[in-house]
Amino acid sequence: MSFEKVTFTNSQGKELDARLEFPTNQVAHSYAVFAHCFTCNKNFSAVRNISRALVNKGIAVLRFDFTGLGQSEGDFEETNFSSNVSDLIHAAKFLKDKYEAPSLLVGHSLGGAAVIFAAAQLDSVVAVATVGAPSSPSHVQHLFKSSVEEINSTGKAKVNIGGRDFTIKKDFIDDIESKPMEDVLKNMRKPFLVIHSPQDTIVGIENAKELYQYAHHPKSFVSIDKADHLLMNSEDSTYVGNVIAGWAERYLEIPKRQKLKTAHQVAVSIGNEGFTTEIVSGNHLLIADEPAGFGGNDFGPSPYDYVSSGLGACTAMTLRMYATRKNWDLQKVVVHVDHGKEHAPDSENTSTVKKIDTFKRKIEVFGNLDEKQRNRLLEIADKCPVHKTLSSEAQIITELI
Repeated sequence: MSFEKVTFTNSQGKELDARLEFPTNQVAHSYAVFAHCFTCNKNFSAVRNISRALVNKGIAVLRFDFTGLGQSEGDFEETNFSSNVSDLIHAAKFLKDKYEAPSLLVGHSLGGAAVIFAAAQLDSVVAVATVGAPSSPSHVQHLFKSSVEEINSTGKAKVNIGGRDFTIKKDFIDDIESKPMEDVLKNMRKPFLVIHSPQDTIVGIENAKELYQYAHHPKSFVSIDKADHLLMNSEDSTYVGNVIAGWAERYLEIPKRQKLKTAHQVAVSIGNEGFTTEIVSGNHLLIADEPAGFGGNDFGPSPYDYVSSGLGACTAMTLRMYATRKNWDLQKVVVHVDHGKEHAPDSENTSTVKKIDTFKRKIEVFGNLDEKQRNRLLEIADKCPVHKTLSSEAQIITELI
């Protein structure tokens, strides 16, 4: 996974801090925006795990801190549910302007309610997924129920949520009470996934039922049995991310790639964009590329990295085979390989002699081995087949077909 730290401005001109994560071995086929839970932030564990599960399926994910939270600018007490929705719309605009408009919105808890309202205003969004979301934004009032009277009478109150103090204003309450979730969902008409735990004690399972009833088909419900509201168990949040990714594939525009086939030992294919190369070797699919500094996407090892890998793998296998045959206590082998161009050690005039390909190999062996056994393994390393190929004359016969 690769990522970029980015910022974008909200409707008030405040900079919101964000992290945009990309798949490691391919160009993202879709973009998503993640909305975190009430008073949480973009680095909350469930947010990270769900996002990374999506990234692993080829979806780039933008997760950000709502105004006044995390590392974003602004004052939390001046925000409300409507400002959260606005932040989401500005996040989508940022992606559209700089990368690609998001086609998927994912929200956790109150963030789930916010993505429903945002999706209704974003034409690019084709699918919406919520996790532990309330069926009404006003549900969040139970977190500061004891202070509602004070807020209504004085205009604001300091409340403690999750061990932290926040100031909630009357405007916040008025705003969440004015948001008709049922009407918005009935009019959204986009594929909708509801994920909820029957054991959720913060946002009860009845909320999932109501969300599901409000929405039109295609709609889906997945129960994450035994999970808590905040998905503190990493296995739960990773599972949720995988479920969302699998579900969304039916609705996202994922380019269909023709599978590379060959009757030969290896086949290699490259298109007309960049250096990313597909490799098929038997039943194995691999990717080769060049580093970004050489104009590539760095989605995979370079061709010379593969050559070095072949030398390292063959060396390790050869030592393993020899030690097993000798019944030696070789527990582990680690081979380090570097490749470059250097003058031969016996070159007399380095200014006129061409440099040659040089592989530097360092071998670590672990186990109950004496010095004689270790030295013998070093000798055996030079007998590995790839070593012999690289150090002897070879021929390459090429034809067009």
